[in-house]
Amino acid sequence: MTDRYASFVQSAAGRTLVKRLGLPDPPRLRRHHPGDPLLTGPALLGAATGSRLAEPVAQILTAAGVELADAAAAPHTDTPQRYAALLFDATGITDSTGLRQLYDFFHPQARALLPSGRVIVLGTPPGECPTPREATAQRALEGLVRSIGKEFGRGTTAQLVQVTRDASAAGTRTSLESTVRFLLSGRSAYVSGQVVRVGAGEASAPADWNRPLDGQVVLVTGAARGIGAALAKVLARDGAQVVALDIPAAGDALAAVANEIGGTAVQLDLTAPDAPTRLADHLADRHGRVDVVVHNAGITRDKTLGRMDADRWDQVIDVNLSSQERINDVLLERGLIPAGGRIVAVSSIAGIAGNRGQTNYATSKAGVIGLVDSLAPALHERGISVNAVAPGFIETRLTARIPLVVREAGRRMNSLSQGGLPVDVAETIGWLAWPASGAVSGNVVRVCGQSLLGA
Repeated sequence: MTDRYASFVQSAAGRTLVKRLGLPDPPRLRRHHPGDPLLTGPALLGAATGSRLAEPVAQILTAAGVELADAAAAPHTDTPQRYAALLFDATGITDSTGLRQLYDFFHPQARALLPSGRVIVLGTPPGECPTPREATAQRALEGLVRSIGKEFGRGTTAQLVQVTRDASAAGTRTSLESTVRFLLSGRSAYVSGQVVRVGAGEASAPADWNRPLDGQVVLVTGAARGIGAALAKVLARDGAQVVALDIPAAGDALAAVANEIGGTAVQLDLTAPDAPTRLADHLADRHGRVDVVVHNAGITRDKTLGRMDADRWDQVIDVNLSSQERINDVLLERGLIPAGGRIVAVSSIAGIAGNRGQTNYATSKAGVIGLVDSLAPALHERGISVNAVAPGFIETRLTARIPLVVREAGRRMNSLSQGGLPVDVAETIGWLAWPASGAVSGNVVRVCGQSLLGA
């Protein structure tokens, strides 16, 4: 679906009209293409006194080929040097007075970012802080990051990465690298205002960061169209052997996707009583395991609650939530998801903020978040991570059916003033699926351009 307004804004006449009338100004986002450098310019890295992550992050940036500027040498003039990214290690801030160091770093550089710039603040999970004052200061970082995401403009994204205090473990360091690489790259074009937790866990760096899923067997449900089809293509591009699943009615479209990426197609109704067993048998017979399970299949059956019949409620809960639970149970019981495995589920911003006429859908998608919260600690000892993504307004055939005024509101009510693309959701799921992201677990990452809904 084409966003005609965003296309018009890129024209000379559109630029003039937007500036004159103060209309929304959707920027052209930097998205990932194979072979792209991580950043299009230098990065500036700063740190609060006593911080613990600046050195490993500098090593990560250098290894990734990023030109690293010196914060102490950065000019403080009316025409500052331009940067592709600003990173600040705030782990040394132990009370509210130390928050001034954030102002001292970001204030002179607020206009120094190139278009589609990246801002990353590194902090400590408040629950791991030894004193209430430190926990208070670390929690305050969320307000800074989310405000920067709304202020800096021109496609800039801003994130807070909370890293466990025991960041010396190899798995944590590797997952910190995978997270920094994802958030700096064009893969994260439509992700902003997010808090990502990097904890303890096993993770392995890829031989080639351009193919971070080499050798991985990945199951994608709902793979015939939309986000699912984009998912299958992105994961295959990154080296995965993709098992694409959808209902028999979508068989032709599913086969086309599988053929295009060199994957395999499985036609299966996930709500059938024997579906989990049949799926497990297929994965065991064909591959012996499944390294990554992506629960993408989902449906909508919209009506206000007072007008909704029981079938609409039951169908949505069964497809969007209960089927995920049943599949997880069988695959885990049979040991088909090995240590180092990944489960990634697709939630929705509706599960966070709710939505009129979608009580069934919002309930199911909030349940997906509950699934992640409950499974993450239970699967930690098995070396399996579980996360969710929560898309906002994504340009698909479903959103194309939304009435014009509502559709335009959905597109513009976020910090990037535009809808996302299916590939934006796919790239985010891809990062969570990487073997290098094993210490990233229990997260719900919104892919919504920092939507105002539920913010």
